[in-house]
Amino acid sequence: MLGLAPSDLSSVTVSEDRRKLVTRLTVLRYLVIVMFVALAMAFWYFQVVQYEKFREVAENNHQRTLGLRAPRGVMFDRHGKILVENRDSFVISVVREHSRDMDRTIRLLAQVVGLDEASVREVVRRHRGQPGYQPIPIVEDATLAQVAAVTAHRLDTELPEVVVERVPTRRYPTDAMAAHLFGYVGEVTEGQLTREGYRSGDVVGQAGFEKVYNKLLMGVDGARRVVVNSLGREIRTIDEVPPSEGRRVQLTIDYDVQRATEEGFKGFGYAGAAVVLDPRTGELLSYVSLPAYDPNTFAAGIDRATWSALNTDALKPLQDRAIQGRYSPGSTFKMAVAAAALEEGIITPDFTVHCTGSADFYGRLFHCWKLGGHGTMDLRHAIEQSCDVYFYTIGKMVGVDKINKWATALGLGVKSGIDLPNEVTGLVPSTEWKRTKLHENWYPGETISVAIGQGQVSVTPVSMAVYMAALANGGRRVTPHLVKAVDEGNGWKSVATPESAGTAPFKPETMAAIHDGLWMVVNAAGTGGRARMVGYDVSGKTGTAQVISLEGAKALKGRTDLDLRDNGWFVFFAPRDNPEIAGVVFTEHGEHGTNAALISRHILETYFAKKEGRPLPTFKPPPPPAPKPAVVVPTTGAGQ
Repeated sequence: MLGLAPSDLSSVTVSEDRRKLVTRLTVLRYLVIVMFVALAMAFWYFQVVQYEKFREVAENNHQRTLGLRAPRGVMFDRHGKILVENRDSFVISVVREHSRDMDRTIRLLAQVVGLDEASVREVVRRHRGQPGYQPIPIVEDATLAQVAAVTAHRLDTELPEVVVERVPTRRYPTDAMAAHLFGYVGEVTEGQLTREGYRSGDVVGQAGFEKVYNKLLMGVDGARRVVVNSLGREIRTIDEVPPSEGRRVQLTIDYDVQRATEEGFKGFGYAGAAVVLDPRTGELLSYVSLPAYDPNTFAAGIDRATWSALNTDALKPLQDRAIQGRYSPGSTFKMAVAAAALEEGIITPDFTVHCTGSADFYGRLFHCWKLGGHGTMDLRHAIEQSCDVYFYTIGKMVGVDKINKWATALGLGVKSGIDLPNEVTGLVPSTEWKRTKLHENWYPGETISVAIGQGQVSVTPVSMAVYMAALANGGRRVTPHLVKAVDEGNGWKSVATPESAGTAPFKPETMAAIHDGLWMVVNAAGTGGRARMVGYDVSGKTGTAQVISLEGAKALKGRTDLDLRDNGWFVFFAPRDNPEIAGVVFTEHGEHGTNAALISRHILETYFAKKEGRPLPTFKPPPPPAPKPAVVVPTTGAGQ
């Protein structure tokens, strides 16, 4: 810079500063342009591309859509009496979207409603996958005290995220009548959500009729759209779509016959099962399994303690004995053996056997239940007197495979097809069954026990009802069912009767001989006299089945509180020549079938009294018998 005057140096410096300033302003201008372009693109993206999403978010800031649960369809009996209906209840729920501190909300809500904090957290955890604005039900059937406590805290703005809703809830008979038939409802499980397409929070049938016909009974939920303020409180309703109630269903059940059946069991204090139906159609008139449970505890949301108590109860109240219990049929199986012998032409009704109280088969002595023997018996009197030796003899002649063939034709050893869930299958053994399942040969001596309904024979009470219906109607195996009519909104429409499961070609003389014997059991010198009704020609058969062998009982004596009393059966139909009612009464540890016959009589008296317009009877169990001295019982024999 030598040779430049001071003024020249000053002008150079100013020029350089000006160039730097211009450069900086240019960069800044471009930065501003880029920023405005980016901002414009962001506005375009959020306001155009993401319009629907943010519109929904914005609306949810002041609008809520609340689900309105549909009432389930009402159930009626065959004469129009209400069996199961709905009632209003209160549900206390949490809306997570409104909670600033969910931990605080859970702690405070648990204190207010009196619940364990861990249980509230578990409920919230199970619903974590649903949208935050959907209410999570914490208390399904809140008491008025709980509702009042929550409302008071909401007024104090402590729990604005907690809402109280009025919803329809199932109402079952308060005495648990027909509990296993009706079943119960409950909130949909995680497994059902994936398998069956329900929504979180849906209340669906979980057992019994409620489960099988859930789609028919469930209805369609509605919705209500409301405006809320910043605290989540409702200000006004925008619009509402009301829920559609589930369809009304008329069951085949007769309320009074159902009531009479349960009265009989409770009069004796028995556990067991009973199935009563119309042998012409298969319509169920009464269906009982005892002990039972109260379905109302499920409708309101069952607590863990109650659920645990039901599952650990030694009497197994959750087991539906009518379709899930397998039992030896005892002497009630003898008609199947008689039918096999007659249909195969092995005997005629006049075939006789002399009973001395025991008989030797394959080198082993098999005893009759009557120590002194019955003397000479033909088929009709063998059924009447339940002579074991007679049926040992014809069982040996027929063989196990033919017994299996005809017992199956009458409905034993196969599922009945009843429209209730989880029916199990009984067993009428055969040589093929033993070879396939146990990989063993069938021994002829085993047939002797099968012939009197012992050994490996097992049946369910519902299959015994089908069996008696088939004997009553001449051999047609009906399908027991529960739906008589459905109201789709335009009045009752009858439901078609399910097709028969099969009709075996039973000869009229076979059925006539068996009918004679069954009539004599009740009306002559048989063991079913407690079921006798003058003028109604009740026909039936008692049965006694050992729960455990006598040798086993002796071994257990004094070492266990296991109830070792025999099970009691009574199967029946009436009237004899034109049966319109048939069924079975099974008393668990009822010792013998005579008390089951008395319960059956009460059922029949109620049925015919109602049909004829007479006052309904009251069940009166007989006084307990005086204690008897111990008697030596033979080691084999099904009893009467």
